[in-house]
Amino acid sequence: MCVAAGLVLACVQATAGEIAVIVNPKNPATRMFSEQAAQFFLGKSTLFTPVEYTDGTAIKNDFYQKVLNKDTAQVKAIWSKLVFTGKGAAPKEYGSAAEVKKAVAHDPQAIGYIDKAAVDDSVKVILTVQ
Repeated sequence: MCVAAGLVLACVQATAGEIAVIVNPKNPATRMFSEQAAQFFLGKSTLFTPVEYTDGTAIKNDFYQKVLNKDTAQVKAIWSKLVFTGKGAAPKEYGSAAEVKKAVAHDPQAIGYIDKAAVDDSVKVILTVQ
């Protein structure tokens, strides 16, 4: 029982941090509202190229809930329709914050999100979500 309680606590702590929406330092954007960020991750705007986590990550679920107001299945359905109709290409997915950060740091058009604690000078924070 204690082991299960410890795992639950670890999961809660893993998702309790702040989420930083990041772009390449060369990107002219300096600030963004959640509603604006959601447009890129829902395929409604192509101004930035979204960079995602693989399914099942706590931060992805948190981000979808807090910024997109959707769950993973809803977002998958949106992207499936966009891809099927030729109106969009699904975001590239990465398994870790380091990989997401590296992808954003190497693409001036990319937008992604990572735990705020993982931010360094290779990326620029334009939105912080609690």
